[in-house]
Amino acid sequence: MVVTAPARARAIFTTSCQVPFDDNGRVLTLPLDYTAIERILPHRYPFLLVDRVTELEPDKRIVGIKNISLNERFLAHTAGEPPSLPPTILTEAVAQVGAILILSKAENREKLIYFMGIERVRFRAPVHPGDVVEIEAIVRRLRSRMGVLSGRARVNGKVVCHGTMTFALGERPAGDQS
Repeated sequence: MVVTAPARARAIFTTSCQVPFDDNGRVLTLPLDYTAIERILPHRYPFLLVDRVTELEPDKRIVGIKNISLNERFLAHTAGEPPSLPPTILTEAVAQVGAILILSKAENREKLIYFMGIERVRFRAPVHPGDVVEIEAIVRRLRSRMGVLSGRARVNGKVVCHGTMTFALGERPAGDQS
């Protein structure tokens, strides 16, 4: 399904939509679940931090979901306060959503994406178990081997983290089939 956003005159792929995945005619059907995400990213549990992808505009924008549960092994426990997700893990989740956007392109499927740097990352509020984090990554600059994404994480519509991430694409080492 192609939807035109009222404020922006461009196509957005949302739920129940198919996005081209590779040259063999395979497609990604949104929303992407955990299994589909595993086909794109080399990460595996417990380091795969994206539960679902709900929107995808190739080369432009992606929206992913991270559900925070009490069983998260990364939760920081401080005496007298509810457990919270460490900001570094939240930053990694934003980077992984951006990586899904880049690696979902057919020409990037056989490459690895490297997190090269972060700039101007700000953490505005803690994230607690029971929260559903909506993560949006927008392409700022995209070249054949490098790019810059801006990311934003929201809980209940409120921004909890935002910043800019730089990435590089490289060839997979010989024998790596992940």
